[in-house]
Amino acid sequence: MRAICASDLMNAEVLTVPEDMALPDLARYLLEHEISGAPVVDRDGKVVGVVSLADIVAADADADADAEADRRPGETASSGGFYDRGWDDSDEEGHLVRADLADLEDCEEAEWEELEVADIMTEEVYSVAEDAPVSEIASTMLRHHVHRLLVARDGQAVGIISTSDLLGLLVDES
Repeated sequence: MRAICASDLMNAEVLTVPEDMALPDLARYLLEHEISGAPVVDRDGKVVGVVSLADIVAADADADADAEADRRPGETASSGGFYDRGWDDSDEEGHLVRADLADLEDCEEAEWEELEVADIMTEEVYSVAEDAPVSEIASTMLRHHVHRLLVARDGQAVGIISTSDLLGLLVDES
């Protein structure tokens, strides 16, 4: 029996985002596609980084900290940060969900809205070959503390594997 490898687990539809996408648009895109992150591409379609919901939360926290530092004594924030507006990690089926997308459209933090994907992405992109065994995939994710890996063939992304894909191996679907 052949061992399970990257090509067996990967999703061949690699959803990417452009490096010049605005953060509110990025958040909306990730939520609409029920994904927690995506590879970032430049104008030529070359993968130049990876961005995730955690990067958005961190960027919003930085914007909140900057706003707090600029606030006069006794003045309060008009709304909580993006993270404070009710992220819910997943529903019962494991899909990422957001209780109220309207909050994204109402976000008034100008600094946060002016940021682009390139401002918050991680430039280091990790990948495995199509024939990489599950143990290599898992150890690469653990070693680099990442939740997704590109699957590459001849230097080109042909798929993506997430931690959810790995966890799916442990679930008995019968």
